[in-house]
Amino acid sequence: MADLPFEPADAGSTQRLFRAVDAEGKIPRALEAHGSFAGRDVVLFGASRQRARWLTEAGARLTVVAEPAAAPDWPSDASTDIVVAFWAAFDGPDRAEQLAHAERVLRPEGQLLVVLDYGRDDLDVVRGPERTASLVAWSRRDGWFLSQGFRIRVIHTFWRFETIEEGGELLRAAYGPAAEPAISRLRRPRLTHNVAVYHWTRDVGASSGPERRAAAEPARRAAPAPRPCPRAAAEPVRRAAPAAPAPRPGPRAVSAAVAAVESAHGAAAGPESIA
Repeated sequence: MADLPFEPADAGSTQRLFRAVDAEGKIPRALEAHGSFAGRDVVLFGASRQRARWLTEAGARLTVVAEPAAAPDWPSDASTDIVVAFWAAFDGPDRAEQLAHAERVLRPEGQLLVVLDYGRDDLDVVRGPERTASLVAWSRRDGWFLSQGFRIRVIHTFWRFETIEEGGELLRAAYGPAAEPAISRLRRPRLTHNVAVYHWTRDVGASSGPERRAAAEPARRAAPAPRPCPRAAAEPVRRAAPAAPAPRPGPRAVSAAVAAVESAHGAAAGPESIA
């Protein structure tokens, strides 16, 4: 089930956590910013009752694919406007196959919206260093998602609790000792939670990664050269007067130019900043 970013060890805490996660409802608003769900054919990856209820209440004609790897669950080709995946539903080694399934069922200009953790927040200490490193790698320009033509939008949300004490008790019950570093950081009854919405449009020429574009884009024919105007063709060619030789720069000017070029090359050689 993909109701939460990472499932608690204590299943009894799921409903309480769901009320705390994104209490302001920023994630649904961010998804609807890509287009209304009302009256549209939507496929939901994963058997998430909470997310399915929200999409149905938003007016979507919903199809739930409980196991994205199971082909019989998929709707017919080019029958879907939006495919949505939350958390673990698109978090695994078979995501390339899932992307191919989504591309097959989406109509032209249809969208795939994938909600995953972005990291770099208060929950990193609960996730652990290995998981946090994976989230950072995914969001880089050379990571899997962006190299496949996805774009990313980062949503800054909170896990909100009634009190600091209630938050500590819930986190401890849900995640055990792994939650202690996060509990020690509670100065307010909330934890920061950064969420990434990776969005992909079924438009190979504009949105897919370089390998997919190269495979699908047809060869372009070179445009014919423009025909010259008859008047221009008949006019005799005039010889331009030779230009006067430019004065040679003195030694000081040459030294200054060399220094400027070396300075510019040194500045351009720094590492590229990647968000």
